[in-house]
Amino acid sequence: AEYMGTALIMATDSTTVSFRLAAEADADAIVALVTSAYRGDASRAGWTTEAELLDGQRTNPEMVLEEIRSEGHRIILAHRDGVLAGCCNIVRESDVCHFGMFAVDPKIQGGGLGKLLMAEAERQAREDWGCVAMEMTVIDCRTELIAFYKRRGYAATGIKKPFPYGDSRFGEPKVDTLCFEVYVKPLCSIEGI
Repeated sequence: AEYMGTALIMATDSTTVSFRLAAEADADAIVALVTSAYRGDASRAGWTTEAELLDGQRTNPEMVLEEIRSEGHRIILAHRDGVLAGCCNIVRESDVCHFGMFAVDPKIQGGGLGKLLMAEAERQAREDWGCVAMEMTVIDCRTELIAFYKRRGYAATGIKKPFPYGDSRFGEPKVDTLCFEVYVKPLCSIEGI
């Protein structure tokens, strides 16, 4: 994957937020951040927890390293005052980009970092890769998360995808009704293509 240094520094309430692409040395920190945002008791400090739905891992160092090393994949890191506080993954698929592995430190969720990180991912997909849309999959019972994405301009496509039951790389489900729903957002107008 290509390297990109700090893409943007924004001051919000005297907090400095900067973005950069992940390097291989960041893999363990990314796994810890993603796990803290979605699994176990630590995740309950934020509003994105999946602790009631899933146990086990959300990702692992090998999966993160594969993303970092793959062409057309980026893991974008958000640092708040120099400390890793958020991440997401974007994957170029022709003129559409897939958004995933979105995590913000649960202790600071709701403070606007997620919105900034998502906007940065959309900017990179549009400006660096020429993508015209961003898509994502969301567990369909995650109503609060879906509402957040809808407020950011994402809309349900009506496409459902099965949850990978039996694949422990994605966690250990506590319920048997999990399903993904696909959401999409246009990244530019027809005039801008």
